[in-house]
Amino acid sequence: MSKNMFKQLTCINCPLGCSLEVVIQQGKVCSVKGNTCPRGKAYAYSEIEHPARIVTTSLPVVDGDWRMVSCKTKAPIPKEKIGEIMELLQDVRVHAPIQIGEILIENIANSNVDLVATREVHKI
Repeated sequence: MSKNMFKQLTCINCPLGCSLEVVIQQGKVCSVKGNTCPRGKAYAYSEIEHPARIVTTSLPVVDGDWRMVSCKTKAPIPKEKIGEIMELLQDVRVHAPIQIGEILIENIANSNVDLVATREVHKI
């Protein structure tokens, strides 16, 4: 018989920052206490069973008025893919001009999520 595990989380879905107590059994959430809205419960399930993050970084720019362009994944990606994504980006260079929201890499690391620019870079 497996034992219940307890985990404390702080919800980040709104400014309240509810302190959540999550009961976990065999990697699955059994109950959530401490949330003041349904988003807290959803956050606990997501964080325990399928943690995901938006990845933000910057890439070197060739022939741009800025040497680097900030970028992010368009949606959260599975947390376990972050290292693979950062390794893939290690040698990537992008060419100016670049528009905000422009897709720099489609389907990065087979995540079904695109990497997009978050600033404009003009060609010099």
